[in-house]
Amino acid sequence: MKYKKGYVYQLMNQGGPTVVSESYFKEATEEMIRARTLCAKANAVLPDDPSYVSYLEELFDRKLDDVRILTPFTCDFGNRVKFRKGVFINHSAILSASGGIEFEDGVMAAPGLRIATINHDFYDRHRTYTYGKVTLKKNAWIGMNVTICPGVTVGKYAVIGAGAVVTKDVPDYAFVAGVPARVIKMLDPHQMKD
Repeated sequence: MKYKKGYVYQLMNQGGPTVVSESYFKEATEEMIRARTLCAKANAVLPDDPSYVSYLEELFDRKLDDVRILTPFTCDFGNRVKFRKGVFINHSAILSASGGIEFEDGVMAAPGLRIATINHDFYDRHRTYTYGKVTLKKNAWIGMNVTICPGVTVGKYAVIGAGAVVTKDVPDYAFVAGVPARVIKMLDPHQMKD
């Protein structure tokens, strides 16, 4: 069967499923190789050499003058990640981004961030995938070694405690922690400073 260019991304946007053996998946495989190659090149540059940013700009097809990403850094689908301004991602982040990731203004992530937007089908786990976009809203702050699972939205000004595994949406102004993450307390929106 003949598929139009971009069909695999339409399926991902709908949550899947996609089947790796179908011909439409070739476009996704090519993006994975492109993204992993650019990340490898960025990670091979010494961290005090700012030229590594040019590889990340190619990865995301945008200037990163208003975004800061420290290496080492891994992302498998650069074409599925969107940044707004003032985003900071500390070293050792892994973005499994096929389902889509959006970082809104001012999002901060400590070292070791893990975001998954893809999952394996429980019954056909070697061939079939499902997807869920992850959105990090304005000024969300993600602690060290946090894992965010497919389909999660982290609310504006929310804080995710170190080591948390976030399996469901986080409300605006919530501080969550734990495995799985749960609301520990709500922050006072009137005390927030941009």
